[in-house]
Amino acid sequence: MTRSYHCVITGKVQGVFFRAWVNDQAVALGLTGWVRNLDENKTEVLLQGDEVKIAEMRTRLLVGPPLSRISDVKCEWMDHDNEHTEFEIR
Repeated sequence: MTRSYHCVITGKVQGVFFRAWVNDQAVALGLTGWVRNLDENKTEVLLQGDEVKIAEMRTRLLVGPPLSRISDVKCEWMDHDNEHTEFEIR
């Protein structure tokens, strides 16, 4: 099992290039995992990598890109079956 950080971000996070922004931020920090849209204006993120860099990514998720409006970020550490070698948009 790989220790992973799982987040669900709520707000204006769809139709504002949020997933592409998350991808760019994660790659810049050297993190792996994925991002995907959920129903009801939510986006889900799974991060793997250095815990200091994951903490920085969480800080960035609280703000988001300029066109987004973040109303809530819920995150938790979890064990994940797969170890990711890159970051992807799903």
